[in-house]
Amino acid sequence: MQPLDIITRKRDGLSLQQEELDYLVSGYLSGSVPDYQMSAFLMSVFLQGFDRQEMADYTWSLVNSGQRLKWKDLPGPVVDKHSSGGVGDKTSLVVVPLLAAAGLYAPKMSGRGLGFTGGTIDKLESIPGLKTVLSTEQLHAQVSRTGGAIVSQSPELTPADGKIYELRDVTATVDSIPLIAASIMSKKIAGGANHIILDVKTGSGAFMKKKERAVKLAASMVGLGERLECQVKAVVTDMNQPLGHAIGNSLEIQEVLSALRGEGPADLRELALSLTAHLIKDAGKASNYEEAFNYTAKLLDEGWGYEKFREIVEAQNGDFNLLENSEIPAASMQEKIKSSQRGYIVSMDASKLGRASLYLGAGRLYKGDDIDPEVGIEAHRKVGDFVERGDSLLTLYANDRHKLDAGLQEASQAFKVQEEKVSSLPLIYQVVDGESAANIYIEAEQK
Repeated sequence: MQPLDIITRKRDGLSLQQEELDYLVSGYLSGSVPDYQMSAFLMSVFLQGFDRQEMADYTWSLVNSGQRLKWKDLPGPVVDKHSSGGVGDKTSLVVVPLLAAAGLYAPKMSGRGLGFTGGTIDKLESIPGLKTVLSTEQLHAQVSRTGGAIVSQSPELTPADGKIYELRDVTATVDSIPLIAASIMSKKIAGGANHIILDVKTGSGAFMKKKERAVKLAASMVGLGERLECQVKAVVTDMNQPLGHAIGNSLEIQEVLSALRGEGPADLRELALSLTAHLIKDAGKASNYEEAFNYTAKLLDEGWGYEKFREIVEAQNGDFNLLENSEIPAASMQEKIKSSQRGYIVSMDASKLGRASLYLGAGRLYKGDDIDPEVGIEAHRKVGDFVERGDSLLTLYANDRHKLDAGLQEASQAFKVQEEKVSSLPLIYQVVDGESAANIYIEAEQK
């Protein structure tokens, strides 16, 4: 077996076998397959795609490149949640404690910020003392004890995917639905969950700008789950405006606390309850979605999610008392952006607000940049809201005047106001399960 033969077959639109994909993936991880040949293979997939069996086989190749977590000794269902990334998306920090409070086991592995989208791990690390790096044994012990954990992705899981992603990033092959689906699902399968909910975002602040592509990605991942013997459901959600009001690490943690007290923004509450309810229902803890949603809302409103978040934070050495008493250091400077006209907000560009938060220091403009956990943006309005001239649209928080000026320049272009009334944006566009995923595939093939 030679890499050149495998690349040629894929280039010519032929289907590859499991052993060919295993050979290529394991060879690249070991170094016997060089960058230039793996680059050629990735570009062939970008142009030719994978059929459904190939995508499943390639995903298995990524899974089998490292360890796979096992949770057979736990007395209940193991569940997981993944978001494709967005601006102000702190949903995992609400969902995981709610799942644990419901008696499910949620070992959540998360990443750092990528581009203008914030990272769950960066947000958590704004809590003084909190550890996000746990060994497999420590993770297992915590999940057994508390029901949940939110930790950094282990390098022992799907190491080939990490190495291949770095290559995709510099070879213009990131934006490939088969490669994206395999990358995400390989990490989820390696995590050992029985039931997975995917939050696939679409809009200006998402990687999938068009809803049609987001739905296709959702269907691809749901279909992969069925082939890999894992129940997967996807929810396609809006990211044309930030989720909630806060953008930035410690600001978002405070908004999570507010949501877990039952006081948070309506969109964050609705999405967190919906994602949690789907998992509770699919894991057999409720007979239907409505029952699961009502049960989840009760857990939230009675403070069980809040207490479970406290338990998870303290289990990972975080100082919850400082957090609860709002004693986390705040940014030294703040400045408001006000509306220059009277009317209705018709658009709120999430990508511009995400970039503005990067300029403030809430994310990384360059690899290796330090993150300032104190800085960020608070959005006071949503699409569809009415504003008078002079009303506050945003507050920017910063610790550096030059960074604040850069953030103000970018954020000031994010809003569009007009006299005519417009509707608010939908939060959830579509739920994709196994049956609907198959129909989406059929429609795509017919086109």
